[in-house]
Amino acid sequence: MPRSPKAEKAKPAVDLSKPTRADRTARTVKASKNDRPSPRSGSVTVGSASRVSARRPATPDEINELARLWEEFKQNEVSGAREGARERLILHYAPLVKYVASRVATGLPASVDQADLVSYGMFGLIDALEKFDPGRGNKFETYAIPRIKGAIIDELRAMDWVPRSVRFKAREIEKAYSDLESIHKRGPTEKEVAARLGVTLRELHDVINQISFVQVLQLDEILSVGSDRGEQVSLLDTLADRGTDPTTALEGEETRGLLAAAINSLSEREKIVVTLYYFEGLTLAEIGDILGVTESRVCQIHTKAVGQLRLQLVETE
Repeated sequence: MPRSPKAEKAKPAVDLSKPTRADRTARTVKASKNDRPSPRSGSVTVGSASRVSARRPATPDEINELARLWEEFKQNEVSGAREGARERLILHYAPLVKYVASRVATGLPASVDQADLVSYGMFGLIDALEKFDPGRGNKFETYAIPRIKGAIIDELRAMDWVPRSVRFKAREIEKAYSDLESIHKRGPTEKEVAARLGVTLRELHDVINQISFVQVLQLDEILSVGSDRGEQVSLLDTLADRGTDPTTALEGEETRGLLAAAINSLSEREKIVVTLYYFEGLTLAEIGDILGVTESRVCQIHTKAVGQLRLQLVETE
């Protein structure tokens, strides 16, 4: 939305003879390979202005060429000349989008690609080109930067599945922890954090439960480990494998089958002792009362049965 004339008059008059912030930032940006030469012989290629302004202030010819492009873009209706001027203005101010995107990216997780931020910011640049009025005498960079940043933030919010209220609560809790650590020189307790935020302990727990679903990690994210932090592994490599090994499960099933066959080969009394002792959890004395024999006799039967089972399993292997 265009600013009111009163707000526009409060800004200083444009001085195109001095390099802008975007011009200085353009030193690190390579000129686009799609820059097209000017159809006029001897005129300045505005699409490559980032390379020119990175070395020295804009020359009068470059200033005049930029002014001519703005005039063609604003005064002509839908035509080939207007579209050409629009395209060259986008190429000229493209480094400004990369500059804003790099500033926004500093406060975002590493999972957010800066190239995506640049693509979001281009919509803000195009919107600023359409709404900017050169006749007010203001610098386009001053007008466009807030709109480019706003376009990036709006797109990030649209893709964020977490409510803004939860994000705000998370930042408030982080700030409370940081402030209390600075004051007490130690990790704060939950009661201290709740008092700092002006909430009850139960309300603090509810907020923490909401925040616990906010953090999303990538399994292929690289982590630095080791004493010297020189070794790098992915987050997936640090997770314990709690799954069942198919080979181990197959071997266990085969062993149980062999053990059942070996138990069936024992005598009737030996099978009863093994079953009651290992599967029913009875003591040798209790088994002796059931069989009507002494505990020592049950011990002898048990020892003989275990020996036969061990022998049969060894022979099978």
